[in-house]
Amino acid sequence: MMRKLLLGALLVTAAQAQADYQCSVTPRDDVVINPQTVQVVGENGNLVMAPDGSVQFNGQAKTLTPAQREQAQDYQQALRDALPWIDDGARSRVEKGRIALDKIVTEQVGESSNLRKRLTQLDSQLKTQMNRIIERRQDGLTFHYKAIDQVRADGQKLVNQAMGGILQDSINEMGAKAITSGGGNPLQGVLGNLGGLQTAIQKEWKNQEKDFQQFGKDVCSRVVSLEDQRKALVSGLK
Repeated sequence: MMRKLLLGALLVTAAQAQADYQCSVTPRDDVVINPQTVQVVGENGNLVMAPDGSVQFNGQAKTLTPAQREQAQDYQQALRDALPWIDDGARSRVEKGRIALDKIVTEQVGESSNLRKRLTQLDSQLKTQMNRIIERRQDGLTFHYKAIDQVRADGQKLVNQAMGGILQDSINEMGAKAITSGGGNPLQGVLGNLGGLQTAIQKEWKNQEKDFQQFGKDVCSRVVSLEDQRKALVSGLK
């Protein structure tokens, strides 16, 4: 139970950021955003849109009606708004989860606990994985749709590797704490301290769970809307 609770609390935000939220739409295109253009390229072709609404599709410049030009402007602006919003939202929730776990460990185990270092390292590794999906560049962002499944698998491996050390540190440090405190069976003290840590993590997860779920629903809603805009624009171009 201790392992599962720690795993859930650590991974939930990163996993949410990497997954498709059980959404009805699964991305099948990379999106490359810079000040000059927005490019949507992948299984659905190669669409390049400029800020003025001009469009190239599969390498050919398209002659657009005023309505189509407006569609292209609206779609690219929606992408410019949505990708940073998703990225910032996911990262802020990862950070919120890290801060909450760090506070729990500090209170339950102590400021000098090696658990804090392990959690910080894992947090950094998971954020690096997230950057493989929505890549931050100096001139914009790139969404890599094919990275989603691989990042999910690699993130799980990172957590599996870290969890053994986290659990061992918990037992070692709480065992030492139980011995120095005296007054009874040290094993009972360890189990009691682990139970307290488990309860604190479970309580914090319940506090944050609703926000995570709502964020997932909001992301899905945006993804569905973006796909509808893409389909409407491309159908007219064909």
